[in-house]
Amino acid sequence: MKLLFDYFGVVVLILLLTIPMLLIAVLVCITSKGPSLYWSKRVGRFNTVFNMPKFRTMKIDTPITATHLLNDPNFYLTPIGKFLRSNSLDELPQLFSVLIGDMSLVGPRPALFNQNDLIELRTEKGVNKLLPGITGWAQINGRDTLSINDKVELDLEYLQRQSLFFDFKILLMTLFKVISRKGISH
Repeated sequence: MKLLFDYFGVVVLILLLTIPMLLIAVLVCITSKGPSLYWSKRVGRFNTVFNMPKFRTMKIDTPITATHLLNDPNFYLTPIGKFLRSNSLDELPQLFSVLIGDMSLVGPRPALFNQNDLIELRTEKGVNKLLPGITGWAQINGRDTLSINDKVELDLEYLQRQSLFFDFKILLMTLFKVISRKGISH
């Protein structure tokens, strides 16, 4: 059922958001040097690495690391990068990752390939069995403000409680969080 829920939901969202995504892609190209998409190496189900698309919000010479580890993340942002991030619009291309089966609408956010502490802890707790999501239980309960241990505990809670109703609740809560911009630190 989750697979059908993902496919139906993502097809509807892609149909609704095609024009806005095309406009964002053009704006990214106009306002900064480089492609509109950034392909991030992420860890998926069973710790397999996949390329996850995002609208590019950082300059092309930005070091490949988690944003919170940069000395001054704002220095690397493109002119529209902060706007895209604060409204979670940079995440829209991930709808296509759901369509091809690399991601789910709801699940733990995929770790960067070099976030070894997060990957290890998720593997230890069995969370690595889940498809990563565009949004998740940890996302709506703290997002960028959570420690790695807290993220994994919330991911584990999602693993134990997962259901279509819970996924739908998380999607609705995500919409509220995005509109209110709660829990965004960069």
